[in-house]
Amino acid sequence: MYELVQVSEKCYYINCPAKIGVYAPDKDNVYLVDSGNDKDAGRKVRQILDKNGWHLTAILTTHSNADHIGGNKYLQGQTGCKVYSGGIEAAFTEYPVLEPSFLYGGYPCKDLRHKFLMAQESNVTDFSDASFPKEIEVIPLPGHFFDMVGFRMPDGVVFLADCISSRETLEKYAVSFIYDVGAFLETLDMVEKMEVAMFVPAHAGASADIKELVCYNRDKVHEVAERILSICEKPLNFEGILQEVFKDYGLSMNFEQYVLVGSTVRSYLSWLKDNGKLANMFQDNLLLWQRV
Repeated sequence: MYELVQVSEKCYYINCPAKIGVYAPDKDNVYLVDSGNDKDAGRKVRQILDKNGWHLTAILTTHSNADHIGGNKYLQGQTGCKVYSGGIEAAFTEYPVLEPSFLYGGYPCKDLRHKFLMAQESNVTDFSDASFPKEIEVIPLPGHFFDMVGFRMPDGVVFLADCISSRETLEKYAVSFIYDVGAFLETLDMVEKMEVAMFVPAHAGASADIKELVCYNRDKVHEVAERILSICEKPLNFEGILQEVFKDYGLSMNFEQYVLVGSTVRSYLSWLKDNGKLANMFQDNLLLWQRV
């Protein structure tokens, strides 16, 4: 864990729970793609940088989930590096309480205000700033989170963030976190057509060809959608639907899983309703969902 793996002349990744990309345009300076899940991750990254004699110029943020920005504050404090982000992700990075608040749908209790869902704040510079390296292409990858992006480096390596998951992850957890199901599927279609030297997803193996894995991710989305439709053959409220999803996939409920899977199930309900496959009704002051 936290091994530095080279994938091209100037690109590496640090192998950890959410892969951290490294782009070294010259022998002295580097850019990170994300920073890991907490201060300890930041320390381990700093050790790798120091060992290689690299100065950290900036962190390029794919999105604001805590496991991707958790090392920002430590690294920014230690090195004075910039943290680049944009759109809603920039707001969540500067005000991390927004993540558990969004997931819970209100002010999050202490059970949700921890490092796995709420990173420490960091100062953000927008991607549009003149200091952003012009040779790096910012690629919109919406779906998993609000304004998630990837980065294409000059040598053809693309860091894909969380737009695809490994087979092992999907087989274990089944319901991967998705904010916008329609946008997620469109991103998969776009990534499937990309021709690059190497893909580096945060939660799957680096590979020059990920078409098969993209198809597997797409199939899993449609499987979950169909499972929810089956659950809604009779009118059911959200809590009942969530309970059945947990039962069907053998998941264990705790506060963190409640908000992560629960937010995802709500996103599926919205997508299915907007596509005319689910209808809703209010009965006895309950919002009920039913298959059309």
